[in-house]
Amino acid sequence: MRRMKKNFAALAVVAMVAAACGGDDASDAPAEEPAAEESAEESAEEEAAEEPAEETGGAASEEETAEAVEEAMSDDGDDAEEADALPTTLEGWQELWESERAAVVAAAEAEGWGLGDDGILVGPAGFTIDTNECPEGWNNDEGLDDGVITIGVTTAASGSLAVYGNIYTGLGAYFDMINDQGGIGGYTFEVIVKDDEYVAAKTIEAWSEFFQNQKPLVGHTLGSPNTFSVQPEFNNQCVPQVMVATGHQAWGDPVNHPWTTGYQLSYASEALLWGTWIEKNTEPGVVVAGLVMDNDFGLAYEQGFKDFAEKSDHIEEFVIVRHDPAAATLTNEVTTLAASNPDVFISMTAGNPCVLAIQEAGRSGIIENAQAVFTPSVCKSIAAYMDPAGDDADGWYIVGGGIKDTTDAGYADDLWISYANEKLDEYGGDSSISLQGEGFANRGIVWEQILRIAAELEGGINRTNIMLAQRGLLNFTHPALLDGIKMNMNGNSDAYYVEGSDISQYSLADRTWVQQGKTIDLSGLSPNCAWVSGEGC
Repeated sequence: MRRMKKNFAALAVVAMVAAACGGDDASDAPAEEPAAEESAEESAEEEAAEEPAEETGGAASEEETAEAVEEAMSDDGDDAEEADALPTTLEGWQELWESERAAVVAAAEAEGWGLGDDGILVGPAGFTIDTNECPEGWNNDEGLDDGVITIGVTTAASGSLAVYGNIYTGLGAYFDMINDQGGIGGYTFEVIVKDDEYVAAKTIEAWSEFFQNQKPLVGHTLGSPNTFSVQPEFNNQCVPQVMVATGHQAWGDPVNHPWTTGYQLSYASEALLWGTWIEKNTEPGVVVAGLVMDNDFGLAYEQGFKDFAEKSDHIEEFVIVRHDPAAATLTNEVTTLAASNPDVFISMTAGNPCVLAIQEAGRSGIIENAQAVFTPSVCKSIAAYMDPAGDDADGWYIVGGGIKDTTDAGYADDLWISYANEKLDEYGGDSSISLQGEGFANRGIVWEQILRIAAELEGGINRTNIMLAQRGLLNFTHPALLDGIKMNMNGNSDAYYVEGSDISQYSLADRTWVQQGKTIDLSGLSPNCAWVSGEGC
C-alpha cells in the first residue's frame, strides 16, 4: 500500500450523530431524535475536523510534554522518596487532609476571598463572579432545606452506556457513609440521580425539571455533549456544575463559564501524550489508525491528536474512521482501519465500544500486526472493559490519567483502595464493579474535601463557597491517584485539577495495569480553554 505523507483521512463516517452534541464517554442517542439538532452539531463537528484550532488549550505545550515524558521514562530519580512520605494509616491521611483544607481556609482569610456586600465573589488568582447578573430571586442557599443538602446528578443509568450509572451508585454510597458519620457543616446529603440515557436532549429535559422542582444546591453531569447541552443554563442560573464527569478541555474556562468545573485529565492532554509516546517508541514514518466515536467526546480526541500529527515529522499518516455512538458492532469500522495496515491503533471511544474495539482489533489482525494499540483513559476499568474483552486485552497501552482502578490486582494491598472497597460493600455497593469504586474511592473523597472547605468559609456551605472551595483547592493529596500525580486548581490561573498521568500496559496474566516509567507531571502547564463550537479553544 502506498502511503502519502501527512494524509489525514476520514475513511468512513457513520451518518447518525447523537442529538444535541453527540456523546462523551459514550452516547445512546436514538435515531428518532430531532434531525435539526443532529444536523447543527454534525455541521459543527465537520467544521472543527476541517479547521483545527490554532491553540490547543487544555494541554501543556508539545515541548513541555516531551520533556516530562522523557523524564518519566528515564532511569534517573526514584518515586520511592515521595511514596515513603505519604501517610501509612487512615488516621494519618485524615490529618494530612485536615491540614490541606486548613491551608485553603487560611488563604481565603488572608486574601479576602468571599462574596462581598456588592454582590461580587472574589476568589484566588483573579477569579470573580458578579452575582448581580444572576436571575432575579437567585438564592445562594437554595438547596439547603431542613438540614439536608440536595445534589442533582444526570447520567446514563439505562441503555447501552448504563455502565456509567455505576459511578453514582458508588458516589451515593460515599454520601451514605458521610451521613452516618454525622454529615458536614450541620448537613446531611441527598443525591438525586436522573437517567438521561446519555442523550443530550434528555439531559436538558432532566435539568429543566431539576431547576423548576428539586432546586439542588449543586449539579453534576456526565458526558461531554450532555455537559455542553446544559452548561449555559447552569451558568445563567448561577448554579455550580461541579466536577463534571468528562475530560473535555472546554471545562477549563473559569472566565466565561465560572460555575462549571472539570475533574479528570483533559482529552487534549491525553491525545498529546499518545503522540509523544509514539514519537519516542516507534520508527519514523508511522501510520496511526484512530477509531473515533462520532460526537463531541470523540472529536476532542481526534482534533487533539490531529493537531499533533500535522506538526509531526514522525507520523506519516493518520487514518480516521468514526462510528455511531450507539453502534452494536464495530466490525466494518475496524476492518476498514485494518486495511490501512496501521503501525499504531488508538481507540478514541468509550463504554461498551471500548470492549468491541479491543475484540475487533484482535479479529482483524491489528493487534498481531501493529507495534502498539491504545485504549482511552475512560476505559481503564478492568472489570468493566478489560475482563470482558478476554485474551485480546493483553498488551494494550493506556494514558491512564493517574487513577488507580479499585479492581486492579496491583492495588489489592493499597491502604485507601482496600478501605474504600470495604466501605463500598458495607454501604450497599459492589466492590467488584470498577466504576462503583471510581465513584466511591476516586470522586467521593474530593466531594467531601470541597464540602468541608466550604463549611469552614465565612457563611458556611452555600453555592459561592462551593465555587471558592473548588477554585481554591491549591493542593490535595489524593489517595486514589498514583504517587506523583498532583490534584490542584487555582482560580483563573489553573483551571484543571489533574494534569499528570501514567502510561501503562495491561497484563492479562496478572490482571493489572503495569506502569511504564514514572508518572508524568504536567501540573499547572495547561492553558485555559475558551471553547468555541466548530473552532476549539
